[in-house]
Amino acid sequence: MTTHPTTGLAGPALTTTVSVKPLVLSAPQRGEDLHVRVTAPTTGTSLPVVLFAHGFGSDLDGYAPLVDHWASGGFVVIQATHLDSKRLALAADDPRRPQMWRYRVQDMRRILDELTTLEAAVPGLSGRMDHSRVVAAGHSFGGQTAGILVGLRVTDPRTGTAEDLSDARVMASIQLATAGKGGDELTPFAHDNLPWLRDQDFSHITAPGLVVAGDKDDLPLSTRGPAWTTDPYSLSHGDKSLLTVHGGEHFLGGISGYQAAETTDENPDRVALVQQVTLAYLRHITGTDRTDWKNAQTVLAYGHPLGHLESK
Repeated sequence: MTTHPTTGLAGPALTTTVSVKPLVLSAPQRGEDLHVRVTAPTTGTSLPVVLFAHGFGSDLDGYAPLVDHWASGGFVVIQATHLDSKRLALAADDPRRPQMWRYRVQDMRRILDELTTLEAAVPGLSGRMDHSRVVAAGHSFGGQTAGILVGLRVTDPRTGTAEDLSDARVMASIQLATAGKGGDELTPFAHDNLPWLRDQDFSHITAPGLVVAGDKDDLPLSTRGPAWTTDPYSLSHGDKSLLTVHGGEHFLGGISGYQAAETTDENPDRVALVQQVTLAYLRHITGTDRTDWKNAQTVLAYGHPLGHLESK
């Protein structure tokens, strides 16, 4: 165990990792092959899995500060490049655009279907993954993707219906800087350009979850300000926790990449906080080790300069 000098949080000894990309899965229904990246520890067995969904416009190369940390802490992290990625550059009139939220969920289900194939494609990984322990995680748009896999209902803007698209293979979720409920609180921009946010119902989420929200994350999508991103915590059911990152804006200090240009609140200590709390949660919820999570709950209960952690 090691303790971070600034956050005061404990964590496991970290191990070396290997990352393989692109692993290509055929996906005719989406019109593009699905490109996947797998990052895994070089040692250990019965390794739990994290399915990570990137934010709008990103790709499988994003979020290295989180992916590297989780993998070095004992998790196999799987990322895809979703259809909204700038890398794919869909035309403005592409008929898939209104359904990008749904294609993302299908991407994740495709990965779950092909876990054995992906495992075999990474040198030295075969036989070391625990397919029964899968956590879905995501940032921003990716947080919605992760939420849908554990029960978030999104009203389809084409049909007006809200289907259950959850997947029983996913045991828990981590949603980082993720959209809240829609309705009258959406700005006209969000209502017109992001129709999948118009009506979100968190009440069917009963799986355990961690929500991470920055208290300065004032997105141009809602009239409610930063509190909007806490809805996945306050409106869901089941065992849930909320990490509020003090001073955190949408990229929570820089989780989307090392020295990423889009980060407006670059702060290594904030990133360290998110890294350590999320890894502690992953280890706790998968039954790997609960000590670090209990420590985080104690250290961040009140008065910590970087953040506050609460649970229900």
